[in-house]
Amino acid sequence: MTADQPEYHDVGMQMIRDKGESRYVSPEISRPGITLAAVSVVQFLVSLDLSIVNVGLPRIAAGLGFSAVGLTWVIHAYALTFGGLLLLGGKVADSYGRKRVLLFGLGLFGLSSLVGGFAQEPGHLVAARAVQGIGAAALAPAALALLTATFPTGRARVRAFGVWSAVNAAGAALGVLIGGLLTEYAGWRWVMFVNVPMAAAAVALAWRIAPGPPPRRGGRPDVLGAVLATAGMTALVFGVVRTDQHSWTSPITVTTLAVAAASLAAFIHVERTTTREPLIRLGLFANRSVAGANAYNLLVGAVLASAFYFLSLYLQRVLGTGPALTGVMFLPLALGVIVGSVLAVKLGYRLAPRTLMVTGGLLTAAGCAWFGLISPDGAFLTDVLGPSIVASVGFGLCLGPVVSTATAGVAPHETGTASGLLNSSRQIGASLGLAALGTAAHIRTGQSATPDALNAGYALGLALGTALLAAAVLIALTVLPRTGPPSPAERTDDRDSLPARD
Repeated sequence: MTADQPEYHDVGMQMIRDKGESRYVSPEISRPGITLAAVSVVQFLVSLDLSIVNVGLPRIAAGLGFSAVGLTWVIHAYALTFGGLLLLGGKVADSYGRKRVLLFGLGLFGLSSLVGGFAQEPGHLVAARAVQGIGAAALAPAALALLTATFPTGRARVRAFGVWSAVNAAGAALGVLIGGLLTEYAGWRWVMFVNVPMAAAAVALAWRIAPGPPPRRGGRPDVLGAVLATAGMTALVFGVVRTDQHSWTSPITVTTLAVAAASLAAFIHVERTTTREPLIRLGLFANRSVAGANAYNLLVGAVLASAFYFLSLYLQRVLGTGPALTGVMFLPLALGVIVGSVLAVKLGYRLAPRTLMVTGGLLTAAGCAWFGLISPDGAFLTDVLGPSIVASVGFGLCLGPVVSTATAGVAPHETGTASGLLNSSRQIGASLGLAALGTAAHIRTGQSATPDALNAGYALGLALGTALLAAAVLIALTVLPRTGPPSPAERTDDRDSLPARD
């Protein structure tokens, strides 16, 4: 072998040639298309499950005997375990291998979906949804960390996160359509069963992607911290949703909220003092991009989950629309989010992510304010279509930028943690938002179940979302650092951002 010839090593690397120089890169980098496809399928599955049960909620309540307040736990059980354990999932992905954790999460997600489809009592379905959340908490941060590592900078990163955000939005929005069709023509149990073949397909695709960077071996994961975080958030949500029966000053509510505060305080203490690998390095929040993006994400997640919930019930319980047609009526919402995500990619080459987040937040707030004008004698064309388009395009505009912002400037070995934190903030926001806005809506509705009373409650819940989105915009303006659009070097074509193959 001559001095100018590269030496080959059997280490699972691929040789590439960049401007006459041969070097080795990870297959994960040399095959970005496979990773993007796998992560997109996984994200579609996770997003789908966040919304697919919404249209089926009235049939689920009738079939298993859920109460009005108890029905929200079909949403809470998934969101709380998902959000509460995402930090642990991100840490485990960083420590034990992202591909391995991704495959484990997919298997658990598919199995729990199968069990949930056979539920015979409310507790069975709630438990299955909770286990689904555990599986999602493992697979979501692992998938997003693989995407971040594969597309670190440049135009390829903007486009990759644009695709990710479009798939994420499409899964959440199309989940309502799919859920409606399945509920009406196959039965509500199929909103659970449908996840099984999709999880199997995701496993087959994920098996082909490269494992990513070598696992970072450290201390044992902080399981106690994960338990405390999840317990604290669960107690907080439980305390809020029970205020429809027990006042804020009642001993039950005060005790529940005190337990929540103590659990969350203990979580922070454990993270600062544990001898194990902490779930999150608290110094990460000193990064203004991380702190601001997660606060923004929490508020947007709160409004999104609540809007899906209220709109689904408004269409079915107030306007008398069937599940399948309700799902069809959510199509403009799905398409609007996709349009907004595509616009975010196009504008992302010229505008700073902060600008897109502010613009998207304002548009979404305008749509929610419009939703707040729904009436009991309204119709889809006059009360739902217009605000759906405005809100969904705005939401699509901010999806990709908030993900890119939350992982900007984060060390490579903490990308899994940062990804888990971002997903966690959205799921915790979804549960807290639904608890708070749902309770306000229930109090406004009162004991009556007439269309007028239900409409009053749903309209209030949707209108309150406007205030949360205004707060999100304020955070983007005051907390996020001022950054310019991508530099000319980062706008180069994807062919320039990846070295050519030999």
